[in-house]
Amino acid sequence: MTKLLIASAVIALIASILLTPLITKKREDGKSKKVIGYFFIGVFVLGFLATGITVYVTKMDVNWHAFWPAIILLTLGGAFLASGIERKIKGVLFLASLGVAIYVLSAPLWNANDKFTSAEMKEEVEIKPFDETQTPASVPPKFARNKMKKAFGQVPNTSYYELGRLQIQKVNGEYVYIAPVEFSGFFKWMNGGSTPGYFMMSATDSADNPKFVEQAMKYVPSAYLNSNLERHIRLQHPLLIFYGDVQLEVDDDGKPYYIRSYGEFVSARNGFDVKGIVLVDALTGKSEVVKLEDVPEFIDGAVSPETVSLQNSYFGNYVHGFWNSKFGKKDVKLPSDEGTESNVSPVFDEKGDMYYFTDFTSPKEGVDSMLGYSLTNARTGQATYYTGNLDSSYMDSQGTLQIIEKKFIEKKWSGEMPVLYNFYGEASWLTAVLDSNGFLQNYFIVSAANPEISVYATTPKEALKLYKTALSRGGNTVDGSSNATEKNASGKVLRVYKERLGDFTIVSFLLSNGENYLVSAETEPLSIYLQEGDEVILTYGDTGEQFLPVRNLIIKGLQ
Repeated sequence: MTKLLIASAVIALIASILLTPLITKKREDGKSKKVIGYFFIGVFVLGFLATGITVYVTKMDVNWHAFWPAIILLTLGGAFLASGIERKIKGVLFLASLGVAIYVLSAPLWNANDKFTSAEMKEEVEIKPFDETQTPASVPPKFARNKMKKAFGQVPNTSYYELGRLQIQKVNGEYVYIAPVEFSGFFKWMNGGSTPGYFMMSATDSADNPKFVEQAMKYVPSAYLNSNLERHIRLQHPLLIFYGDVQLEVDDDGKPYYIRSYGEFVSARNGFDVKGIVLVDALTGKSEVVKLEDVPEFIDGAVSPETVSLQNSYFGNYVHGFWNSKFGKKDVKLPSDEGTESNVSPVFDEKGDMYYFTDFTSPKEGVDSMLGYSLTNARTGQATYYTGNLDSSYMDSQGTLQIIEKKFIEKKWSGEMPVLYNFYGEASWLTAVLDSNGFLQNYFIVSAANPEISVYATTPKEALKLYKTALSRGGNTVDGSSNATEKNASGKVLRVYKERLGDFTIVSFLLSNGENYLVSAETEPLSIYLQEGDEVILTYGDTGEQFLPVRNLIIKGLQ
């Protein structure tokens, strides 16, 4: 609060100097001096109150260029009230303020190249293959939110509160959804004082039930006056430039913190380039400014999803400047709006680092071909753009959702949170399928390059098994798993495991050469008779996975 009062006083002093006629012909007249003095003090008081109230209510920053409309009015008024040399000086200041206004308002027309440079990404062809021993964070947020609402009875004084914004993160090595409990109105805040805690639920296991964690939080987005989180941050840091909403982060001990991304304008008051976060203790309100390179380990989303979405827009639209983005549109690529958080979707890599995923499509209407996709590190803001296999045409996220809608048209199911993975060397969309009530029904996987190859199952791991066998089929589908080399093997079957998935049986077996193989009865119907001790000859795709997909199987003595 002290910083705001100082800033308001400085701005009020400048306003008084600009508006008050300081040089008069009757300087020796005591009354004239007295009137000018009262006028100066009056402008100062009004400026102080107006600035303080405006900043307090709007939570805007108090950098001088934020007040350019007021500067224009003050210099104009000052020039009108002044006389002689003072009028000329303030007239020049008025013209200069008009120049500042033109500079600020025209910035989007000429700073597109700077925006593109600030968002430029390194380029690669394809992401690394997904490790099938891992489980993707595939529980859709809409489903998680529905389960948390049904578990809201765990919250003390339930009528005081409502569920806040959902956030995915890693806590103690587990991928979870976090959602704070928020006040449901002004009088509930007056009576409650602080919120009781937050909900936590697995982001990988749809069968997990939300757990309410008791952790008192005083400074939250739904609080009022000085306890309102955004206002509290602004009062502590009046000069910082923020972009994006506040986000809840929980450390490994379960203690809640709120963060907000801060940075700099690209130029004038336009564009945004992230530099760090403000970290706030949700109970005590203690805040700290932290640069991106110094962000604590427990924070996964230091860069807000809104910032990443903005950077994606810069990268896709301004490759050849502003006017090209409006007319010629050469090499322009539009980021999709199918993400779960501000048009981007959080995903985790094999190391547990969080990234924001976005696919890019053509600006031409009616085209659902993907031009590429990006992954932005949520802690550092560093981004990589993947072109995909340039010899193949990849379907975008919108096309995936349309396939799901047609697949389940009678049930009126729809897809949510489509994310592109490299499954067994094949660029593939993994999408959760929800019913009309928002409940999870299954997981759908479809090849981005070959949309006719698709499977669905009740869990991601089951869908992956089905997908591996679908990729291994012959005929007019892909030959194995994309670029996998075809090899031959033979030997004695040591172990066999059979599992019913969908309409077919999946047979997994261990051969005497020490390798594990996977075959579907859809591809090789006689594989259902496979048993320990059988001698087999097979052809498989060398994908490098733990279970290698079989393309052809001969059981000696049976065929």
